[in-house]
Amino acid sequence: MAWDGRDHAFLLDPRVHPEFRNQGIGMELVRLAREAARVAGCEWMHVDYAPELAGFYEACGFAPTAAGVIRLSDGSGGSGGG
Repeated sequence: MAWDGRDHAFLLDPRVHPEFRNQGIGMELVRLAREAARVAGCEWMHVDYAPELAGFYEACGFAPTAAGVIRLSDGSGGSGGG
């Protein structure tokens, strides 16, 4: 989880190994992150996710929202510039 130093927390790509999915581990990870952010004084928690994960994040209490994203590299791992 990341934090902007004020009131926004950002949940970054939490994952559960495939062998251990569907046991509530992911929901518990999100719950613990949410509680830690609340205790730290954050008012909002943001998460980006692939469309197929919408049901999971909605079950965790997240509401869908409009967001923007910009790719900063060409995906090759190089510097992308000269």
